[in-house]
Amino acid sequence: MTLRRVPLLASLVVLLAAACTTTGPDGADPAPSPTTAPATTTVPPAPDATPPSDVAVTAGSWRRTWGWAVPGTPATIIHPVRAPVTRAPGEPLPVLVAVQVGDHPAEGFSRITFAFRGPTPSYQVGYVPQVVTEGRGAPVELPGTAYLSVRFDPAQAHDARGGGTADVPPAAIGYPTLLGWAAAGDFEGHLSFGLGLQPPDGGQVPVRLGESIRPDGTHVVTVDVRRG
Repeated sequence: MTLRRVPLLASLVVLLAAACTTTGPDGADPAPSPTTAPATTTVPPAPDATPPSDVAVTAGSWRRTWGWAVPGTPATIIHPVRAPVTRAPGEPLPVLVAVQVGDHPAEGFSRITFAFRGPTPSYQVGYVPQVVTEGRGAPVELPGTAYLSVRFDPAQAHDARGGGTADVPPAAIGYPTLLGWAAAGDFEGHLSFGLGLQPPDGGQVPVRLGESIRPDGTHVVTVDVRRG
């Protein structure tokens, strides 16, 4: 019997292919180890007239961009922003139009969403000792014992006349881990928020980041927090 040798390069290709996983629908994607999630992800820009090819423009479409992991070092998702095809005069940046929350007990997480008119901005999410406001650095009052900073850049939550484009008063949520949120600044293209958490063990719970595009073209960034 003659033994056939397999080239080392081909063996490595086979091993790498076996190790790859595919992100499934919301709630069904694999949960990577907290030590393996990359700190920074760059998302290629989409053509001006169409959304990214891997995000369908249908209600409920979603893709994971980071996690599940503990963002002790802030998780950063980079979007090279292009000017949107249509926008209101004086709105050169992605504009926040809504903040919403929802609980998913069966899937084991709570969610807060940030919806934008225009392209998806870059964003950064990480645990901080205290959330402070953009520009002034004043403390932001939040419930709980652990705090997440959520920052969008470039982005804004006001129109050309300075009027607010989204309802963003501080809000108590009262979910098992996600207790509340508050705006932390809209300053020179930097838009930030704080999330107040109550982890069951007093530490830091894993989070997951994702994106979707609604049928009306609104770009949505989601932050999911483990319930326990």
